[in-house]
Amino acid sequence: MPCEFFHQKRCTSCTYIEMPYLAQIEMKDAHLRQLFPQVSTSAWLAPEQSQPTQCRNKAKMVALGAAHQPILGIESVQDGSPVSLTTCPLYQDVMRELLSYLQNWIRIAGIPPYNKVKKKGELKFILLTQSQKRGEFMLRFVLRSENALPRIRDNLPRLQQDFPAIRVVTANIQPIHMARLEGEQEIFLTSEQYLLEEFNGVPMVVRPKSFFQTNPHVAARLYATARDWVAELKPRQMWDLFCGVGGFALHCAPHAEQVIGIEIEEEAINSAKLSAQQLGIDNLSFSALDSAAYSQAQTQAADLILVNPPRRGLGQALTAQLEQLAPHYLIYSSCNPVTMQQDLAHLPSYRVERAQWFDMFPHTDHAEVMMLLVRQ
Repeated sequence: MPCEFFHQKRCTSCTYIEMPYLAQIEMKDAHLRQLFPQVSTSAWLAPEQSQPTQCRNKAKMVALGAAHQPILGIESVQDGSPVSLTTCPLYQDVMRELLSYLQNWIRIAGIPPYNKVKKKGELKFILLTQSQKRGEFMLRFVLRSENALPRIRDNLPRLQQDFPAIRVVTANIQPIHMARLEGEQEIFLTSEQYLLEEFNGVPMVVRPKSFFQTNPHVAARLYATARDWVAELKPRQMWDLFCGVGGFALHCAPHAEQVIGIEIEEEAINSAKLSAQQLGIDNLSFSALDSAAYSQAQTQAADLILVNPPRRGLGQALTAQLEQLAPHYLIYSSCNPVTMQQDLAHLPSYRVERAQWFDMFPHTDHAEVMMLLVRQ
C-alpha cells in the first residue's frame, strides 16, 4: 500500500506496508504456527483478514508545533521534527477530513500545543474515536491544565456546526510531565457522554476512558467467533475475565445460563452495564473487580472461563489459579502471542482444541489470537 510517510521514512509504524497484504498474512500465519508448535495443523482456522486501508476507528495524535502552526501527528523517526498524520491512509475519509480541520481549528482557537522540552503550552494530545454504525465521533482534548478550556468552549459551537457528527467532546487533564497519555480528571463539554457502536447486532457503549478495539470490522469477527464457540459448548455458567466494555460477555450471554463479566476499570464496567441495559439481558452481570482477585476468591469455577488479558498476559499466579479451579473449557483471547505462549506453558492440564488469529493491525507484527482450550 503506498504511504508517503513510510516512503519518506518519517513514520515507520506500519513496518510491512510495502509488502503485498496477502504476503503479510502468510508471513504472520507461518510465524504463529511456529510460535505454537503444540497446536496441530488441523486446529488452526483460517485467519480473519482486515481491510488494508481505512480500517481504524481511533486516532491518537500528538499535538506538536507552535500556536500559530499546530501539527497533529508524531515526531519524525529521522530527526524528531513534527509530522502531520491527518491524512494517514489507515483512517476513513471523514476522519481524515475532521483531523485536518482540527489542526486548523486549534490554530484559530489559539490553543498552544504542549512543548515537552520547554514544559510550556496546553494541548498534549487529540484522541478521536468514531462509531462505524452511526458515523458519530467522540473528541477528547488532553490538556496540561484547565487554562485552555475557555478557548475550547468559545470555539466549540463552530466546530459542532461544521461537523454535526461530533457527539461527545471532553477535556482530559494530564498535568504531569510524563509519557502517560491520560490524566484522572475528565471534563465533559457536551451533554452526551458516550458513543453507541454496534457489532453483530449487539450495542456497545463507548465512554472516554474505556478500552475499545481499534479495527471494527475485525473486532466484529472476533466477537462473533467467540459467540459461535460458546454457542457450541452451551455452558451453564461463564466468566469473562478482563472483560473491558463487555464485548465477549454481551455476545455470549444468549448461549449460557449465566455470564459474569469482571474488569478492574470502573469506566469500562459502566459502559458494559449500559450496553446490557440496551439489550435487556437479565442473565449477565458486571463487576469492577481485579480479575485475579475475583478468581482467587472463588471455590468453584464456571464451566467456561474466557480470558482477554492485557499484553503482559495472565501470569503464573492466575494460570495456577485456573489450573486449580479446573474449568472444563477456557477461551483465551490475546493481543500478545508471546505472553500467551508463556501462559499456555503454565496450563498443562489443557490442550488446544481450536485456534484462530485476527489481523487487528495490518502492516505490523501484531496479531490477535484466540484459542479454545479443553481440560484433558
